[in-house]
Amino acid sequence: MNVKIITDSACDLPDDIISKYDIDVLPLIVYMNDKEYKDNVDVKPAELFKYMREGGIAKTAQATYESIDIMFRKYVDCGKPCIYIAFSSELSGTYQTAKIVEQDIKEEYPDFDLTVIDSKAASLGFGLIVYLSALTAEGGASKEEVIDRILYCKKHMEHIFTVDDLEYLYRGGRVSKTAAVIGSVLHIKPILDVEDGKLIPVEKVRGRKKSINRMIGIVEERGDRLGEQIVAINHADDMETALKVKAKLEEKFGIKEFVIRDVGCAIGAHSGPGTLSIFFLNKLN
Repeated sequence: MNVKIITDSACDLPDDIISKYDIDVLPLIVYMNDKEYKDNVDVKPAELFKYMREGGIAKTAQATYESIDIMFRKYVDCGKPCIYIAFSSELSGTYQTAKIVEQDIKEEYPDFDLTVIDSKAASLGFGLIVYLSALTAEGGASKEEVIDRILYCKKHMEHIFTVDDLEYLYRGGRVSKTAAVIGSVLHIKPILDVEDGKLIPVEKVRGRKKSINRMIGIVEERGDRLGEQIVAINHADDMETALKVKAKLEEKFGIKEFVIRDVGCAIGAHSGPGTLSIFFLNKLN
């Protein structure tokens, strides 16, 4: 690969993809019982969701200036251009901090070929952007070609997801307390999207089964040549449902390649157990 791909743990990519394409992943920070953990290093999703189901409140923090600085400095003399693809700037301050670090390091090492890009995406929607950029780089593409691929994918990436309990989004400041209480009483399972990096409500559906069926309907409405795409599914401690969704997507659209992983801790701390998501492109080039 002519380009080094760097990202952060909010991309939720499976470890085998990270290893295969030598992607360097900066862990974001998760707090449980006021103790600090590095996402997917010190704490795994199953531990987080068990903690949350037992009533624990998890919090998160962006990567620090120091941790980003250490990460970038490893590649100052690597001899190849580097691209850092960051978690959406609308959901974390990591991108803004990375831009400051980039500027400071380039003042010290003006020949360091580093580009920092805001993915405007989250979880495996973000992860698919990273993965598709790594596939492009593996094919021998130049840095400019890889960047073009990233920009195209971030423009056309769809995030369709539902949460099992609005209480977790309330705790993270994403919905009001009233909405959380009413949603719980009426068994409302909202369907949400990410547009320009922000969480956007799409529809409100009563019941888990109906919400999942509606998600598949939205995939059909928005997806382009789905059978030719890599489609991602992630779940918060509910692999059984994720596999059922995969089977439905295979049967309905002829999709052959999937990425499936549990929701990472940096995302799951806000969305909670039972979250289910589908990610795909609305335009395939």
